[in-house]
Amino acid sequence: MRLFLAIDLPESVAESVASVQELLSDAGSLRFTDPEQAHVTLKFLGETPADRIPEIEAAVEDAIDAADVGPFDATVGGLGVFPSLDYIRVVWAGVQDGAAEMTRLHEALERETTALGFDGESHEFTPHVTLARMEDARGKERVRDAVEGEAPQIGTFRVRDVRLKKSELDSGGPVYETVSRFSL
Repeated sequence: MRLFLAIDLPESVAESVASVQELLSDAGSLRFTDPEQAHVTLKFLGETPADRIPEIEAAVEDAIDAADVGPFDATVGGLGVFPSLDYIRVVWAGVQDGAAEMTRLHEALERETTALGFDGESHEFTPHVTLARMEDARGKERVRDAVEGEAPQIGTFRVRDVRLKKSELDSGGPVYETVSRFSL
């Protein structure tokens, strides 16, 4: 099963994700993510046998203790892209308030999971919520204009836990299910 560690956005904030996606609805080749599944990925683990879940759960507990992060408020807003405005693959909303706490959690999770043999990240961690993926260059100028000229606010929410989630690919896109929750 494909596993990752994330912070889910509450339903009230996820509704705002849909509103921001609407700003980009005229940008040709975007494939929008499901706002009801909006989250911030802290660590992607990838294809993992189910019998490894107990050791992952123990590592996540250790990482949360090491990060020393209690419940905190996070604000999501503004727009960005990966990898660059010249070559857009992902359109996202950034984490503004709460980014430092999420980064501490990410770094601790990275240490613990790489110690278990999971691949380390090859890029700098940027806490974000994926809004869409760009299939081709149609609409690139519209996305570029939005990123450079608009700063929509999605909302603020209380982060109380980290979740181990599994991702199953479906004809309509990925479907996420929480496997375990870890309180901060």
